[in-house]
Parts: sequence; structure tokens; C-alpha cells
Amino acid sequence: MNGQSPRHHAARVEAAITSGQAARSSLVASWRRSSRLHRLDPAGRSSPNRLSEAELHRARERVAPLLAAARGAMDRLYQAVGASGCCVLLADGEGVPVDRRGTPADDATFQSWGLWTGALWSEEHEGTNGIGTCLVEQRPLTIDRDQHFFTRNTLLSCTAVPIYDHEAAFAGVLDVSSCRADRTDVLSSLIALAAGEAAKRIEADLFRRAFAHARIVLTQAADGQCGGLVAVDADDLVIGATRSARAALGIAPGRALQPMPADDLLGGDTARDHLAGGQRAVLQRALLRAGGNVSAAAKALGVSRATLHRKLKRFELNAH
Repeated sequence: MNGQSPRHHAARVEAAITSGQAARSSLVASWRRSSRLHRLDPAGRSSPNRLSEAELHRARERVAPLLAAARGAMDRLYQAVGASGCCVLLADGEGVPVDRRGTPADDATFQSWGLWTGALWSEEHEGTNGIGTCLVEQRPLTIDRDQHFFTRNTLLSCTAVPIYDHEAAFAGVLDVSSCRADRTDVLSSLIALAAGEAAKRIEADLFRRAFAHARIVLTQAADGQCGGLVAVDADDLVIGATRSARAALGIAPGRALQPMPADDLLGGDTARDHLAGGQRAVLQRALLRAGGNVSAAAKALGVSRATLHRKLKRFELNAH
């Protein structure tokens, strides 16, 4: 496979592991985990293990919000890469694909390779591979052909990107895989870029769904790019932030935020500009929908009547 016999590939993997390269190479470190920690044989010929239909159904239920948020982004990503012989997989936090996109004509091939829902692609089961190694290292990566641990996977090229949920905790992996021999470096770079953008869209959708009743504020990173999303409630308290926003603002990832004043976190005039514009529009819409009834508008916004009166005075809005 890929010009190598199982014995040749296994020897190459073992030589790299024993040479001490694991300290300098993340790839060899993954090979070492596959061999020494998980006791896998690179020459092993067994097909990927798969969940039963009932187990897959339960796995999909556990990640229902991720599945819902990912559908549109997966469709667009597949439209971009499908013609080049790729399939798109969404894997959960255990390395199990729970959704996929692919050309029907290629389904039998991809299913035989295990690039299918319900297959077990963690490093523990499949050694070094896009989904499993991304799950361990939690960074975007490509495992190209003979970089895979198992010889039987060395025809595959897999680009994987981690996805984080609304609390900035690891939620799953978005993977684009191909078994075509003509995948070029340029194409691989384009696939990596497209997969990265798709993962960002999924994270943003997850976040907006989780904080559907909050105002969403864009934060700015040090380089001037969008630093992420912050959720602000009706009392100007920050109640959520994406992983990239947390990195920009110095907030630890992976846990729920303790509510904090938006002005304190986002800082000065920029925060007030963002929030004032958003709040004024929210207040106006609430008043219009309530026919000018302050009590009804306050109830719809989830704030007290006194708080709403204070905000109306601040923004020089009049209830009719």
C-alpha cells in the first residue's frame, strides 16, 4: 500500500519509535502511543471496529446539539470538497463519526475503509489517524497516507479540526478524508482552510443556540481579527464566551462562566458602544411588541420593571 508492504511500514514505524524521535516529532509521539500505550501492531489487518446501530443511536442522542449545529456547515464543506473525492465526517468526543457527507458512488469504498458513521477512530482503536490524533492533541492536523499507524490506512489522507462547545470544552472533530492518490499539497492546504472555517461556523452556531436569549457581541483579537463571541444578558452581564473569545480575554476554557459585568470584561468605550447599540434596539423591539406596556416588556426581557425603567432612562426611550 502506497508502495510499502505491511512489514516495511511496520519496520519504519518501529525504527522511528525506538530512535527517540518521539520527543521531537508529534507524529512519532502518536506512533509511540499507538504501539506502547495501546499495544497495536502497525501490520494489523483487522477492519475498524464499529458500534451497533443501538449504540450509534445513543451516541447521536448524546451530541444532538452538535449534530444540529453542524448540518449546514457540513453541507457547505462537502459542496466545496466532495468533487475531489473526499467525504466529510463529524466525530464525537470519543472519536466515533456520528454524521457524514459523501458521494453515493463512493459509499461502498468509504464504508469498507471504515470512513462511516459508527466506526471507532480513536487512537486506542486505530492508532495514528486524523480523527483520533486530533482528539488527543486537540489541534488542527493532517495525517497523510503513510503517516497513519496501520499499514491498511496508508492510502488515506485525513484532515481533522477540533470543535469546541459553548463552554469552550472539546466537543468533537470535523474530518475531511480521501483515499485518492492524486491529492496534492495545494489541495490539502485548501481542504484544511475550508475545514477550519467550517469548524468555526459550527462553534458559532452551537454558541448562538446555547445563548439564544442573550445578545451576542464580537470580540477583537490582538491582531485585529475577530476574537470570538461573547453572550451578554439583559442586565449587561457576560454569561458566556467562545474558546477564541476566552483566549482573547484571558478566561479559562472548559467551564461555565460566572456572570460578570460586560464593561469590566470587555473594557471601556468599545464595550459600551457594542452594548449600547445592541441594547437600545432590544429595548425598542420589546416595547413595540408589548404595545408600550413596560411591565409586559420587562417580563419578555426577563428583567424587573425597575431595571427596565432605568434602562429606558439611560437610552432616552419613552414608553407609550
